[in-house]
Amino acid sequence: MGAFAAAFLMLVSPLTPRQQSGGRQLCGCLGGRRGYHSVRAASNLAAVRPPRGRLYALKIQLESGSGAAGTSPRAILIPVFLQQPHRRYNALSGDWVLVSPHRAQRPWQGRQEPVAPAALAGYAPDCYLCPGNRRANGEHNPAYSGVYVFDNDFPALLPAADSTMDALPDGLLQAQPVRGECRVICYSAQHNQALATMPLSAIGAVVDVWAQQSAALGERYAWVQIFENKGELMGCSNPHPHGQIWCMDALPNEAAKEDRQQRAYFEAHGSLLLADYAQQEEAQAQRILLANEHWLALVPFWALWPYELLLLPRRPVARLPDLSAPERTALAALLQQVLVRYDNLFDTAFPYSLGWHGAPFGAGAAHWQLHAHIYPPLLRSATVKKFMVGFELLAEAQRDLTAEQAAARLRSLPAEHYTLRSA
Repeated sequence: MGAFAAAFLMLVSPLTPRQQSGGRQLCGCLGGRRGYHSVRAASNLAAVRPPRGRLYALKIQLESGSGAAGTSPRAILIPVFLQQPHRRYNALSGDWVLVSPHRAQRPWQGRQEPVAPAALAGYAPDCYLCPGNRRANGEHNPAYSGVYVFDNDFPALLPAADSTMDALPDGLLQAQPVRGECRVICYSAQHNQALATMPLSAIGAVVDVWAQQSAALGERYAWVQIFENKGELMGCSNPHPHGQIWCMDALPNEAAKEDRQQRAYFEAHGSLLLADYAQQEEAQAQRILLANEHWLALVPFWALWPYELLLLPRRPVARLPDLSAPERTALAALLQQVLVRYDNLFDTAFPYSLGWHGAPFGAGAAHWQLHAHIYPPLLRSATVKKFMVGFELLAEAQRDLTAEQAAARLRSLPAEHYTLRSA
């Protein structure tokens, strides 16, 4: 059952610890004793601590959690202006995103047909990633059975020995040489698998390889970008489960933004930006999708893509190699649960770009918190995607569905993969 919500407008006053006692949390409306009504607490009831005199909407939201019978309430106070056009600040990048919740009610003429699951075999003779097959450069893959890593046959970056460009340091026409390497990671020998459908142990092996490759390449390069483009909508025409690694001796744009923001916050506050942000998200609980002992998966407050997610470790961790064995195991479990829900959203092999951002190598990392971004393009169905065009290319990123609505939708989905449902 999907999420159901009823909303009420109210003028609220702040709550005191005394007014949040006895196993009850108070909603802050002007109707009860001393101006408060009480809302019976549930295990997932959001804490309510609004500033005095601000107009809020109280949403009593019924959600069916995966594997749980019936529904459970979530009491959420949302500032009224957040249900109207507004901008949200991305504290991690320094950018802004325009949010237009009212546009979710507009008519849509796009196609919304369901997509039948592709019938893929475990081995494809024409796949350049399957074991034993010939790649574009003429080499043959070994008969691998687990995770397999090889140098990209068509790399976007070249090592120093192949770079002969001189820098153009002055004026408006600047350029600089860059060196790097590109690799491909085959997650599985099985052509018809994906991270969402692989066994937990196999996902754990992928996490271990991510950490190993990051450590090895970080000895030579400042930035190691581990990522996966899944699905044709993300430019990946080969369904064989795989990801990539691009590393370079310079800091790319997005990494440089996050480095500046995290460093400035750390210098100003003496704490990690993303650690403090995670505490706020857990306190509100509106945008949390999943959590375990070591990890959080949430729709960020500043999300750009409709069902964008941010994965955060609970303790300060700078880079993938710094993860402990229990943290890697917990990450594998969280990834599986997240990606199953993605697939269940529209009963399709959900496309996305997933990537890790860890501290740059060869520099101080005290200000940095490891995290992963997942950017999925689908909006209304398995065939309707969000386009970054027009205003978004020329002015500012924009979204209609709020981060809170997206998180509630994802939370309402079952934990079992849709392909395993009984007919």
